[in-house]
Amino acid sequence: MNDSSSARPAVVLDVWCELQCPDCRSALDDLRALRARYGDRLELRLRHFPLEKHKHAFAAAQAAEEAAEQGQGWPYIEAVLGRVEELNRAGEPFLIEVARELGLDAEEFDTALIDGRHILIVDADQAEGKAIGVTGTPTYVIGGERLDGGKSQQGLRERVQEIADRLLAEGV
Repeated sequence: MNDSSSARPAVVLDVWCELQCPDCRSALDDLRALRARYGDRLELRLRHFPLEKHKHAFAAAQAAEEAAEQGQGWPYIEAVLGRVEELNRAGEPFLIEVARELGLDAEEFDTALIDGRHILIVDADQAEGKAIGVTGTPTYVIGGERLDGGKSQQGLRERVQEIADRLLAEGV
């Protein structure tokens, strides 16, 4: 972005998440609150970290990438996370159904899950997560600090806000 009139660059919050994770669903309220509080000053980036214990998480991560490509990344993520039990039960057909409900190209979702066009992105996120010590979801990284929400989310939003406020004040 070369627009010199724009405000300070956003602080980046990486959220290592997987879409079949009940703890990540619980974290949605915090993420919504952070987006409401900071708007464009906080860039929220979903990073994929599908866990082996959740058999549909890898497909869900690919589907989220397809949703982002179709311009509905966050709405799709929120819709799937809000219905974790349905994903547990129905698997990939549920992922395509959510795409249809959001008015996305469901056939393209189906094709993307078959041809694996988003696998490299998911694999790269997972490898980076492992490299920085992510072991569970959700895990937040902001200002170089890792906050593990998989163990407890108690006080995490406040901690993220403290760090974001400090970084914004420093103009980082």
